[in-house]
Amino acid sequence: MVLAYNRQMDTITRNVADIDAHDREAIEHVIGRSLADDQRVIISVAPTTPPCADSPAAPPSEVPAWWNIYEGLSEEEVDRLDQLIRQRATLSPVSG
Repeated sequence: MVLAYNRQMDTITRNVADIDAHDREAIEHVIGRSLADDQRVIISVAPTTPPCADSPAAPPSEVPAWWNIYEGLSEEEVDRLDQLIRQRATLSPVSG
């Protein structure tokens, strides 16, 4: 599982040379290998559940204004914009 950064994640960074011997031994035990003085240990602590997995979708009044990117456009304008986006992404060719 790959964890992406989110606001609920705490990240702790320590230079190995600055960690006392007892704590360093504990960290080495956890990661399963020895550490060198010129290394850095970065530990991220995150919730076990992804941030949005259990929360219901936000009501329409709470979404950012930029989410309404098609507001005010006709169906034809939306279709043309969609075609251009797909062309730029090289997902499908645009004809005429």
